[in-house]
Amino acid sequence: MSLKSQMLKGILEGCILAVINESPTYGYELYVKLASKGMDSVSEGSIYPILLRLQKEGLIKGKMQKSASGPNRKYYTLTEDGKASLEQFIIEWTKLDASVDLIIKGGKNG
Repeated sequence: MSLKSQMLKGILEGCILAVINESPTYGYELYVKLASKGMDSVSEGSIYPILLRLQKEGLIKGKMQKSASGPNRKYYTLTEDGKASLEQFIIEWTKLDASVDLIIKGGKNG
């Protein structure tokens, strides 16, 4: 597993919650949105197990809807617990991002 893949593994769940929070999203569309935002090394196959886990944990819910082109699609939305989890992810990511940035740029704290 590459370093980039290892780093993405830890933050992918939060990124998926953030994309779903923007608008109801189905699996393949989620993959496309992540890739368009620079996460092009995330495979489509790695997204579906995370969606299943998030749904089992009650962070997202899925609803089948008709598609204009092809079979019905399961659109995911955040639950209230999912929104709270996303807020917590943003807080933790912001702290971690600031710390890593300070370290790699050789800055000093305080």
